Amino acid sequence: MSVTTDPLIDTVTREVLAALAARDGCDCSDPACQGACAAYCADKVRGVVSTGAERISYSGNGADVPRDLARFIDHTLLRPDATAADIDLLCEEARTFGFASVCVNPTWVRRCAQQLRGSAVRVASVVGFPFGASTTEVKAMETRRAIRDGAREIDMVINVGALKSGDHDLVRSDIEKVSDACHEAGAINKVIIEAAYLTDDEKVVSSHLAKAAKADFVKTSTGFGPGGATVHDILLMRETVGPKLGIKAAGGIRSSEDVREMIAAGATRIGASASVQIVTGGKPGDGRY
Repeated sequence: MSVTTDPLIDTVTREVLAALAARDGCDCSDPACQGACAAYCADKVRGVVSTGAERISYSGNGADVPRDLARFIDHTLLRPDATAADIDLLCEEARTFGFASVCVNPTWVRRCAQQLRGSAVRVASVVGFPFGASTTEVKAMETRRAIRDGAREIDMVINVGALKSGDHDLVRSDIEKVSDACHEAGAINKVIIEAAYLTDDEKVVSSHLAKAAKADFVKTSTGFGPGGATVHDILLMRETVGPKLGIKAAGGIRSSEDVREMIAAGATRIGASASVQIVTGGKPGDGRY
């Protein structure tokens, strides 16, 4: 196996980490900052919006915000014990609350596509889930099958072991093949880096590789790893990929306040199983993404 060291990736990593370090602890006393530095201060992140083409702002009545957040949420059910009735309810809730998509395991894609026909809710599915250790060819094949069954968004898991081994060529090729399979059918590819397993350097590298491999989104977590989305990871990913690539925060997101924090940090999509609770202000349940 060939392990490569990409000078460009090394440079990007150094620049991103330096930028975050420079902003950590900022006292916001410099008027030239104009509030942008607050994106990198965890205690002030609620007051900040991401910059660039995907800017999001909240200035209306607080009571209106949760419903407005629905369009950012992938209503998710990836539990292995999910039943057909559970999936039908997921689709019904997605229609009712106007969620961006439902995200389900591949076996349920066709059913969801039938249930949601004629609605604005898209069907998303997962590839190489949850470990990312499938071969590139299998991931591409799984992608094409999910799209044929009705998926219009794919959430793929990177080869975490290859990344940690320094085999960037394999990771990039893995993502490229899934991106190609998505784009030839007009679908989008969201790349799960499973951040809880990675160092900050590796989070930067994986986000950079996803961008280089024509992904449409980078995503924090499967929700089945040792940790979920954090504001720090979203900030790091946004700093790496720039303003145009989508960022999906997933794993452990339970409230509208969680969603606001992630969007403020730069997320443009949220993966959650507590979606209804988030938009209605209900009490947390026991479900897991």
